[in-house]
Amino acid sequence: MTYLADSHAHLVDKAYKKDEGEVVQRAYDNGVRLIINVGYDLKTSLASVDLAGDYDFIYTAAGIHPHDAKNVPDNYQDRLKKLAGKDKVVAIGEMGLDYYRDMSPRKVQQEVFREQLMVAQELKLPVIIHDREAHEDVLKIIEEEEGGKNGGVFHCFSGDWTMAKRCLELGFYVSIAGPVTFKNSKTLQEVARKLPLDKILVETDCPYLTPVPFRGKRNEPAYVKYTAEQITSIRNMNWKELALATYENTKRVFNID
Repeated sequence: MTYLADSHAHLVDKAYKKDEGEVVQRAYDNGVRLIINVGYDLKTSLASVDLAGDYDFIYTAAGIHPHDAKNVPDNYQDRLKKLAGKDKVVAIGEMGLDYYRDMSPRKVQQEVFREQLMVAQELKLPVIIHDREAHEDVLKIIEEEEGGKNGGVFHCFSGDWTMAKRCLELGFYVSIAGPVTFKNSKTLQEVARKLPLDKILVETDCPYLTPVPFRGKRNEPAYVKYTAEQITSIRNMNWKELALATYENTKRVFNID
């Protein structure tokens, strides 16, 4: 069987409260052999650490989403560092800027983003970047803080090819999610076609952004194969080659043996 990796999932979301085990089993049955389950605040980061302890092929990341930046306690950086020392924590994130929903003031988002980049640098860990309608500020802060020093991922990439090239130059991998399967995603499809094979990841961002043919329903890691299949078609390449590349790329960026 050809192995797949889901490089960004949120399995501690309440959407999986009743059937988490079944969802994980379906992923395994569909060839997913690596899942990075990502925290978005201190509570979900801790829950993700516990989840990773329950399954051999699930790893985790601890971080503060920009939506939650306004709610961080004064000692959140120390708590992140403590979480990062737990078994199977492979990155700091997700972190970044979200100017679409603006659920935290932009200056607060920027401050917490910079602070988390510094935590990751101190711990020599890669970072997982959330960027929604904030491309220039995200890149500016990463450049100023040398945020790509230990590598990382622009997850659920939403920029164009020009931006993707800047991300690559800064030392990042680029992760493609379910929207690449949508008919109106020509810009993202161009990025998926042009990315170097050794720098591309696939993800679900579940329970969100469900790919075709399940668009509109709850997403889950098993569906990452539909994103991978679409990219295979766009790139006119062998399915097994793409699956292997994205699986190995995920292990490499997160330093998983």
